[in-house]
Amino acid sequence: MAQTKRKRRRKHKGTQAGTIERAGRTGRGGGREDSKEAARRRRQERLDRPPNLRSAAQRAAIAAALFGVLVVVVFHRAAVQGVTLAALMLVVYIPLGYGMDKAIYSFRQRRKAAPKK
Repeated sequence: MAQTKRKRRRKHKGTQAGTIERAGRTGRGGGREDSKEAARRRRQERLDRPPNLRSAAQRAAIAAALFGVLVVVVFHRAAVQGVTLAALMLVVYIPLGYGMDKAIYSFRQRRKAAPKK
């Protein structure tokens, strides 16, 4: 009778500290702290970038598209009405989004420049 081929299982070995490690993987190394610091640095660089109209227009386009779809689906309006309202909302959302981004950016810059207590 033919024997089934089963994949060999690896044992999980415990250490004296009580942690369980799998064979061939003895630890994470020091990369975790470095990645946290890199993520913190990337976030800070992103927050220090001044706002631009392109990013505001991209966000406004996504929001206007969602608005148009919701008008058609939830309120059972014609697709032409949804597209028209979405275009109107796009015109409204771009300056509002840019103004909000600019206000938040200037607030963060003022707070960063303020003397620490």
